Amino acid sequence: MDHAAEAQRTDLMTITRHALNEQGRHPESRGDFTILLSHIVLGCKFVASAVNKAGLAKLIGLAGETNVQGEEQKKLDVLSNEVFVKALVSSGRTCVLVSEENEEAIFVDSALRGKYCVCFDPLDGSSNIDCGVSIGTIFGIYMIKDKDNVTLGDVLQPGTDMLAAGYCMYGSSCTLVLSTGNGVNGFTLDPSLGEFILTHPNIKIPKKGKIYSVNEGNAKNWDAPTTKFVEKCKFPQDGSPPKSLRYIGSMVADVHRTLLYGGIFLYPADKKSPNGKLRVLYEVFPMSFLMEQAGGQAFTGKQRALELAPTKLHDRSPIFLGSYDDVEEIKALYASESGTP
Repeated sequence: MDHAAEAQRTDLMTITRHALNEQGRHPESRGDFTILLSHIVLGCKFVASAVNKAGLAKLIGLAGETNVQGEEQKKLDVLSNEVFVKALVSSGRTCVLVSEENEEAIFVDSALRGKYCVCFDPLDGSSNIDCGVSIGTIFGIYMIKDKDNVTLGDVLQPGTDMLAAGYCMYGSSCTLVLSTGNGVNGFTLDPSLGEFILTHPNIKIPKKGKIYSVNEGNAKNWDAPTTKFVEKCKFPQDGSPPKSLRYIGSMVADVHRTLLYGGIFLYPADKKSPNGKLRVLYEVFPMSFLMEQAGGQAFTGKQRALELAPTKLHDRSPIFLGSYDDVEEIKALYASESGTP
């Protein structure tokens, strides 16, 4: 990219303009999705600002409560959750919300109801706030058939029904990556304009990568296919160079790097967490949706990740996602383990 030329550009593609362009491709559209997206973007801007000021504003300390996952909540977690819930409800385009921080689904008052369900993790990787490591917001958007009679069953849809997904990463820059089912685009917040500008159009993940990303501290509890795969990454038998290990421990940051540079991100099931650790509705599904839209794959160890059928709001699943060829390798190892051809 010619950064000097980019700096002089005056024809800026903002995220709102991009959404309106997409809307123009659907003549039946009434702009509801664009309005919903603008409220998500507002929430991201608010959280980005709060993250930048976290140390100064003493927002970092523990809030003293524990969320439904048994994790201690930080003040910034609580703040981010409130911001997104209020932004989504006030959009008038949602009828039910699922947040990592709330045990139950939030059903919107009938007067403010729209046709969308949003599942989100308001601040993923929040244990990294204190040390300045990238953290982020993850979201997935579904359509609800009957907004006036919405039930929990309407929320527990497979990832294949997802309309759009994205994440916003709060790091050295604030980056929002979005897919509406027509490829993946990355936008960077320009603080001087207060706008997200298209900086990574049509992101495509490399077919094969040189990086693997996993918490090797859990290695003694892994199953055989995961152990074999990581061993192969470190000690390849085909004469190829070993893969590099990169693991941040913040899913948004690890997936973002995997999306741009290629490779594979693994969070397998193990003896401690036999169902995996990452939550299906607001971590596994949105990231799997983005990976597939960018030309990669997402696999659970048993099936395509987006075909999972969740039975509870906070269901968990193992996940292997990234470059197409790298995920094919782990799929082959699981197939040989189970004896399937």
